[in-house]
Amino acid sequence: MGRFVLTLLLSLGLTHAQAEIVNVDSAELARLQSEGIPVVDIRTSGEWQQSGVVPGAHLLTFFDEQGQSDPEAFLARLKSIAGPDKPVAVICRSGNRTRIVSQFLSGQAGYTKVYNAQGGMQAWLASHQKVIAADKASSTCGNASNC
Repeated sequence: MGRFVLTLLLSLGLTHAQAEIVNVDSAELARLQSEGIPVVDIRTSGEWQQSGVVPGAHLLTFFDEQGQSDPEAFLARLKSIAGPDKPVAVICRSGNRTRIVSQFLSGQAGYTKVYNAQGGMQAWLASHQKVIAADKASSTCGNASNC
């Protein structure tokens, strides 16, 4: 997946000025969400089913199980959750994919403020934060190109 991600970022070009990316822990993520900042869970459907999801999170896969992505379809769906002028928080399993997606959102997609959940769902669960079953989430979408 690493080579694909590097290729993806290079192919998108780094032409836009990068906006603010803020790394947050689980407690800060919960606080931001309570203030109305949407949390977008970019993991795959299987991962949602396995560990549950942050209550109120929007489920929108960025990378599928093969590490492939459709950035345009992802952005089209994301804009219905939070436009580029609004802050958004992203979470994945461990924080690796959200680092990449945060850079993409702020550098190429024009998002002005992106919160990256450090440690992802692993940290969320380790800090004993609440989770819900994926089928109870705000929105579900197994593959961004099918949203």
